[in-house]
Amino acid sequence: MENEAKLSIYRAARSIKRRQNSLYNALRSIYEDSVFVGEISHLWPQIPLLVNLRCGLWYSPNFHSTCYFKSTDGHTNNWSFNTSRLNLHVALLAGQKEGCMIVDSTRKGKRFPDSMSKTIPIWTCVLNRSVYNYRYRMCSNGLLMEGQESNASEANGDNTRQVPVDWDCSLHLPLWVSDMEKAAVNDRLDEWVKELDASGADIASLASCLKKPLRPLWISQKSVIWLNEVPDHDSWDFTPIILVSASSPSGVIQQRSTSEYSWNYIPGAGDDEESWARGLSPNLFWNHVYDLINSGPDVCNQKVADIVEKDRVYRAQRGQIAPQVTAKHPKLLGNSTDLSDVNASICSDLSNFKIDLKSSDEGYAISWLGSTNLAVGTSQNVAKVCTVDCILNCDQESITVCLPDADAYMHLPVVNSKLDRFSLLRNLPSAVNFAKLNIGKGNRLLICCHSGEDISVCICLAILISLFNGEGLFDNGKSFSETPITKLEMRRRLIFICKFATNARPSRGNLKQVFNFLSGGRMDSI
Repeated sequence: MENEAKLSIYRAARSIKRRQNSLYNALRSIYEDSVFVGEISHLWPQIPLLVNLRCGLWYSPNFHSTCYFKSTDGHTNNWSFNTSRLNLHVALLAGQKEGCMIVDSTRKGKRFPDSMSKTIPIWTCVLNRSVYNYRYRMCSNGLLMEGQESNASEANGDNTRQVPVDWDCSLHLPLWVSDMEKAAVNDRLDEWVKELDASGADIASLASCLKKPLRPLWISQKSVIWLNEVPDHDSWDFTPIILVSASSPSGVIQQRSTSEYSWNYIPGAGDDEESWARGLSPNLFWNHVYDLINSGPDVCNQKVADIVEKDRVYRAQRGQIAPQVTAKHPKLLGNSTDLSDVNASICSDLSNFKIDLKSSDEGYAISWLGSTNLAVGTSQNVAKVCTVDCILNCDQESITVCLPDADAYMHLPVVNSKLDRFSLLRNLPSAVNFAKLNIGKGNRLLICCHSGEDISVCICLAILISLFNGEGLFDNGKSFSETPITKLEMRRRLIFICKFATNARPSRGNLKQVFNFLSGGRMDSI
């Protein structure tokens, strides 16, 4: 009888929680928090607005770019500077624009997620020290002159031509981080700087564009900002990385109401979208935001279902991938990226989220990032814009392609390491052989996966190490057969990819399979 009573209480609690965490409550909470994000972004309109994947992606329709700082890298006693997630494009952008703003949120009732409290402050400090060390080495080698006039450097267009005495290399953590924890992080900084210097990251470019050291600033819904005293960002003696926590810090679900109905506010509602979004993507949400918000709790679910189905039909009519069963991982971002001289690129074939909201004639985004030949968009549009000779599709769904050679398309349905620990490992020999055959003919290879962030990146990494030398030149596997692969070299190649594919987020399980493939089998055994 007692067990039945406990079970009834448990079921009642679960039922209440489901009602509180309804789809409408999540979308309404996101919309309310997005108003705050918009207000902060307008305080410094010259500073680009970035989103920390994935939770932050819901909180604005107008993000300039994305980044990926994990909260786990800032957890107490688990602090880390991860060279697999360098986010150098963020530092370069901040240097060019004299700052940037990063949006994220948290469900845990804290004012800021650990990604903002510790991961990003560690990141800024390590980069600052690495830039300083680089300039000092150049000066010691006679390539720079100590105390050289800064305006002479600017005239030469090279900010590395000086070693500023007041370059701030200290660690800046928020006040709520204890002194003991700050001291423990400080003890590890020099080791992380050495790891960064050994990784092959392009610190020279960062040193060239960064005029002032990076420094984090924190803004939440509890911050007090006097609008008549907002400083100009270029008046600071550092390059600001403004960290905006979108969610209200209250740990208790708040009851809110309008004239028509009441709803429950959910902090960090954009997190874990697979469990609540019902196939709705951030892009679809912002395309229909007022219709959804004004619909009310009773009809919201049906409206979302109609929107998702209408979008599926729209894509299906245009020959794009449109499965009737909603994917467990909603469509977020799709990148197609030319890797400089390497004839390989990575893209997402299911994404339609728009960076900068640049639309093509077909209604889908194609964004070219400067002069780097880096394109962000859907694989169908990328294939039309880029010169693509062959496609390696690693998604579960096959796609219809129009290529001159029937052998120029290969479909390898690879699943995530959480579902199958050896799926990628089994398919890597076929992937590398396909790449070897086509790239050897001078063809350009496009690699697609569900998200364009994990599996395709790992397959590209395996191809890059197996068939290209350390300078990024195709050598048909010669250097790979002569030199044993190490984790350091694999990390260096991954950093090379991430320099161009800035949304790359390879999982640890898939990277482990790549290393096992590269260390356990040579080209003659493939």
